[in-house]
Amino acid sequence: MTTPKNNGRPSVDGFLNLYKPAGITSMEALRQVKRITGQRQKVGHGGTMDPLAKGVLPVCFGQATRLMDYVVGGTKRYLMEIKLGVSTSTYDAEGEVVKESDASGLTREQIEAALEGFVGLIDQTPPMYSAIKVKGQRLYKLARAGIEVERQTRPVEIHNIRIVECRPPVLQLEVESGKGAYMRSLAHDLGESLGCGGHVANLERLYCGRFLAETAITPDQLEQAGSTPEGWQQHLLPVDWVLQDLKSISVGRQAEQFLRHGQSINLGHPVLDAGYLEQFRAYSSDGRFLAMVRYDRAADAWKPSKVFQIDSPSPYAPGADSDIR
Repeated sequence: MTTPKNNGRPSVDGFLNLYKPAGITSMEALRQVKRITGQRQKVGHGGTMDPLAKGVLPVCFGQATRLMDYVVGGTKRYLMEIKLGVSTSTYDAEGEVVKESDASGLTREQIEAALEGFVGLIDQTPPMYSAIKVKGQRLYKLARAGIEVERQTRPVEIHNIRIVECRPPVLQLEVESGKGAYMRSLAHDLGESLGCGGHVANLERLYCGRFLAETAITPDQLEQAGSTPEGWQQHLLPVDWVLQDLKSISVGRQAEQFLRHGQSINLGHPVLDAGYLEQFRAYSSDGRFLAMVRYDRAADAWKPSKVFQIDSPSPYAPGADSDIR
């Protein structure tokens, strides 16, 4: 969807499933996207990735930035190669080696037993080389200055860890995690628990929420698409694409006007299958995405939590024959 002019070009609303190459930061990848698309304002990425890492980096434009929490908070899956027996200052292959030991004698049974302690809700200490702020300063800036500070552990959730390949000192894992989990810390902590140390040698993010690596586009491919008649926007996903797991409703023209002004609406009948504080997607009768709404059972009313100004019909709107899907 296009909206008013942005630096001489129409601005857009939606998501881009970007595949970040290894060797650049997430911000460098975002700068490339801005240059290629001409979109300079209200463009962001969902979930910072290390320069060493490659894979899915969702990018949001315009009104899609208001749904960043649904992207960052989604489940993520990584393919991670760990080199056991070598600990580094950054917990990855880019840092200085700080400790070495022989890990070739480790067995798969020993590694599986150690991995059990890292599945579920765990306390994890962020690495010094991270973007977290301590007393207003980024940890990686302090680390580059040779300053190490105490970091608070924080709870993160690791849903599942699967051994893909086990040839000590090389170990390849597939890890599914929630928000805020550092794969570098996981590799480091696993190495410590095995008594040999370890670091991330290679890392790929296979998916982030609904964004999959196999359907992602690289910056080079995006630049090539920009010169075609259809342009880069052929790869743009609608704003409500990330909300497909939510149920949806459609409303008439008068109710649409109320929602657009942030006011509650009544559809004229109770909704029996709406859970307490459950969020729904709301659409106009012609399929335009209007808002995210919650059903207040006591008042028999839908209350908007986020309102959007989208001009084009969405392919994810409910059918015309029903107001609830």
